[in-house]
Amino acid sequence: QVQLVESGGGLVQPGGSLRLSCAASGFTFSSYYMAWYRQGPGNERELVASISYTGGFENYADSVKGRFTISRDNAKNTVYLQMNSLEPEDTAVYYCRNDALKVWGQGTQVTVSS
Repeated sequence: QVQLVESGGGLVQPGGSLRLSCAASGFTFSSYYMAWYRQGPGNERELVASISYTGGFENYADSVKGRFTISRDNAKNTVYLQMNSLEPEDTAVYYCRNDALKVWGQGTQVTVSS
């Protein structure tokens, strides 16, 4: 059974940092690109970042470039999203996704507020 489980969300003040994790199971993790999406209040779900099989290629939404970093550990079947300099506009539910297998995680809430 293919499964993605996110963790690491929470409440953080503007300017703060969070690290999200997504643990994958049920497929050969190292054979797939992985991605993070988010959906803020009243917004459509949008791509935040994606990473290639071995992490050699990363892609970011313009809104997060220079602040967020996606990474992966294929030995642990885990993809990460390091989020720095967080802004209230980053408030959203963050989802891990395997686009090729069309599988979503359950999401983790990130709230940026003072």
